[in-house]
Amino acid sequence: MSLDPSHPAAPKQQALFDLGLAQQADFLESAPPGLRVARVQIETAAALELDYAIPERLDRQIGIGTRVMVPLQHQRVAAVVIELLEISPHGAKLKELSSLVGSRPMFTPGLIKLAHWIAEYYVVPVNRVLRTMLPQAVREKPETFLTDSHLKLAKEPPPEVFEKLHSTAPMQARILEMLRSNGGEATLSQLRRDLPRATAIIKPLLKAGWITRSEVRVERDPFQTEEFLPSQPLTLTEEQKVAFDQVIKALQSPKEARPLLLHGVTGSGKTEVYLQAIAEVLKSGKTALVLVPEISLTPQTIERFKARFSDKKDTIAVLHSHLSDGERHDEWFKIHEGRAEIVIGARSAIFAPLERLGIIIVDEEHEPSYKQEDAPRYHARDVAVVRAKIEGCAVLLGSATPSLESFHNASTAKYELLNMTCRTDGKSMPLIRIVDMRLERRRGTEVSVANAGILSQRLRIAIADRLEKREQTILFLNRRGFNTSLSCVSCGEAVQCQECAIPMTLHKKDNRLVCHICGARRIPPTKCPACKEPGLKYAGFGTERVEQAVREVFPHARMARVDTDTMQRKNQLRDTLKDFRAQKLDILIGTQMIAKGLDFPNVTLVGVLNADTALNIPDFRAAERTFQLLVQVAGRAGRGEIKGEVFVQTHAPHSPAIQFSRHNDFAGYADQELEHRIAFKYPPFSHVVLISARGKHEAQAEFTLQTLHKRLENGLPPGTLMGEPTPAALAKAHGQHRFQLLLRSEKIRVLSAHIQRVVQGLTLPPDIIVTWDVDPMNLG
Repeated sequence: MSLDPSHPAAPKQQALFDLGLAQQADFLESAPPGLRVARVQIETAAALELDYAIPERLDRQIGIGTRVMVPLQHQRVAAVVIELLEISPHGAKLKELSSLVGSRPMFTPGLIKLAHWIAEYYVVPVNRVLRTMLPQAVREKPETFLTDSHLKLAKEPPPEVFEKLHSTAPMQARILEMLRSNGGEATLSQLRRDLPRATAIIKPLLKAGWITRSEVRVERDPFQTEEFLPSQPLTLTEEQKVAFDQVIKALQSPKEARPLLLHGVTGSGKTEVYLQAIAEVLKSGKTALVLVPEISLTPQTIERFKARFSDKKDTIAVLHSHLSDGERHDEWFKIHEGRAEIVIGARSAIFAPLERLGIIIVDEEHEPSYKQEDAPRYHARDVAVVRAKIEGCAVLLGSATPSLESFHNASTAKYELLNMTCRTDGKSMPLIRIVDMRLERRRGTEVSVANAGILSQRLRIAIADRLEKREQTILFLNRRGFNTSLSCVSCGEAVQCQECAIPMTLHKKDNRLVCHICGARRIPPTKCPACKEPGLKYAGFGTERVEQAVREVFPHARMARVDTDTMQRKNQLRDTLKDFRAQKLDILIGTQMIAKGLDFPNVTLVGVLNADTALNIPDFRAAERTFQLLVQVAGRAGRGEIKGEVFVQTHAPHSPAIQFSRHNDFAGYADQELEHRIAFKYPPFSHVVLISARGKHEAQAEFTLQTLHKRLENGLPPGTLMGEPTPAALAKAHGQHRFQLLLRSEKIRVLSAHIQRVVQGLTLPPDIIVTWDVDPMNLG
């Protein structure tokens, strides 16, 4: 991806950006003399840009990126200043801005430019992008900070006062003693921990002048109770040093440097390269932004950064979905006010208002979770590359299994490829064994029926061996629940969700069938809903059933299950992983939550219980995702001194994705997969746009997409491949029928502009929703 200087909007956006930089070396810098007009984007209107006069009282506070309130018709609405002008083409009689929202601009000039790029590339209104860039807690309650009372001894009470207080008001005497023992000061909340009635007790002391009280801002720090032991930089291996030297060159000449793709096997020390690169950035007075997939943003990941930069731990901000609104608000303002030097976060952290950016790091860059599912449907990795170009900083993408798009960019010299092929400290890659479950079923099983088809004989023996040696095991299955379907033995019908076209999953603990799409729940029926016959049978297995089976086979093993059903309490995942690291648990069973971002030296065995789960999904990326997931999960084994072993249970042992993952052969897999992609003109040899129509009336949704298909045919850009409207893989979800249309083109901006023109000229039925997704990661 690159900025397109030939686009008609590019000169205007460049001028806007340059002007913003000149104006806002300091956020509070005023509008230059003569710039008396603010062009704003109304936050609630798709394409409404209006000009307003800047009143003198706000002259020194308005800059690009400032949120303001403006009069519009008979109300005041929120808007963002996107440009400053000397005069307006609409004349001199302009309404004035009403007021500021917040004391400083909420957006940097670079973020304003980035918003325009996203709007153009992903075909979405600018106001929608700007709203996405601000967390809801910040947008709705800007600068709403938590405060506490700071209490301080005004003067040292003489001994006789203490004696009197001890006899007449012992609680007041205790407050004074607590302040004295704490250096003469404390917050009211600190005192309340020992004295719940401290608020009332301090009033006489304030009135007598023994103590003073002032309000102070208190940050809601999600890691306030955590202690991080400092870590020191490690000696780099030869491969790490070569990669690190290339990163340093990019830091020194970021405008000339290409994006860097760090392809390092699991355990090769990519994180150490990140940490030492960030240290170099901080030395130069710049800041660093680190993106990590939400599922990999584990407490262990955060600990690595907090421990390495322990002397700067208060300047590290973390942004992810598990923060409370208050925590997210305060972490964002830590960044906004320039107090954060390092930001670690999931997808939306790419919009963190960092200034002086020195590097953007995207770890596990292949992860599909970097793609936003709702508008604006941006891909954080690609946006990171563009933001780095705008900000003039280095960008480093890292993965053990790079996406084929990034790998192709490196192969064609758009990116610079850095390779790390060996694990650190001479540790060997785990030995991967493929277990053909077809043969296992023919052979039968030596344990109960409840365990049939879940644990192969070879895996059971391996687990028993690890338990005897006091080593640890991870069992991976990317399905929740007990049984994955309930069907009739007479007519074969599966019990499906009434709102979604998928079988419901049994959750045995609650004795409920649950839809994993819309969340609907029902009691399991005793008769077939279709033919009313009583014969029903359960099939398939999820993590809940795996746990039961493992407990049955290994009743004395200590184990825990990690999935969204069990990890309900805040910090429960952190506590479970701590127990596993402390070797209080022998076996960890889980979904993708345990597949990445974890490093446990005592784990010597990993079992992948059903490697075929994603292989049969109707998506051209299905095999790629299977390969990536197997390599990533296998990488959890053998990170200590003992060689690791991985058992991959599958019904498709000859699948290229499984065979290449067995040998950790990314290059071999990429070569054969790219042959298929180029033959059918799939990414990275084209861009894909997925158009979807959905609604409660099936015929209406289908007809709408068929009509749109005919309109698109007229004037379709040359070289574009357009399929036929078809039901989506998930034909019904949340009570809506779904149809989709796939288009492929090498010239994505031309195709997107054509789609936008056609859709804008189409009158849609009131209950039909049409969406389009540029570069989709999910074709379901």
